[in-house]
Amino acid sequence: MSEIAFGLVSAYGVVIILIATYLSCLAVPVPTSFVMLAGGAFAASGDLALVSVVLAALAGAVMGDQSGFHIGRFGGVALATRLESKPQRAAVFGRARRFVDRWGVVGVFFSTWLISPLGPYVNLLAGATGMGWFKFTFWDTLGEAIWVAIYVGLGYGFASHIGQLAELLSNSVAFLTAGAITVLISLLLVRRLARSPNG
Repeated sequence: MSEIAFGLVSAYGVVIILIATYLSCLAVPVPTSFVMLAGGAFAASGDLALVSVVLAALAGAVMGDQSGFHIGRFGGVALATRLESKPQRAAVFGRARRFVDRWGVVGVFFSTWLISPLGPYVNLLAGATGMGWFKFTFWDTLGEAIWVAIYVGLGYGFASHIGQLAELLSNSVAFLTAGAITVLISLLLVRRLARSPNG
């Protein structure tokens, strides 16, 4: 997968970075993390401008999230019914729904970088449930900036070991996601204890 990402970035530069981040935010299975790593590595070697890589990745991600939000806003109920009828999507969509119900706009922030597999569904639900556009955009852009900075920064900083880094990250996605969910559950428990009359 990393070889494909490097080949695409080598051939098309920042255009493929923008397209990849856009599509990934609409739940299209593209190797976006590897593409951003490759963009960072090419920036480190001087083949691409670091600012251009960062701006392309961020622009694609924010535009993809905005597209998902507005799709949810104008077709949310019908789309939600359709997604929930598909067994492969129903489970992740259900998790995203509970996540939005529990965390609101802060959930949008976390879904862009900490629990990114939920991101596209959180965007749809944010639009469908009438979340304010300004709040959504603020927290979404902040989260996407962190996501882009992490992957482009890793690619830039570890350009000479990019193959090993890509393999390490691909093997640790499940671990990181489980860890992120554990952290969020812990925060929820702490908040409940703090609100408890006996706390």
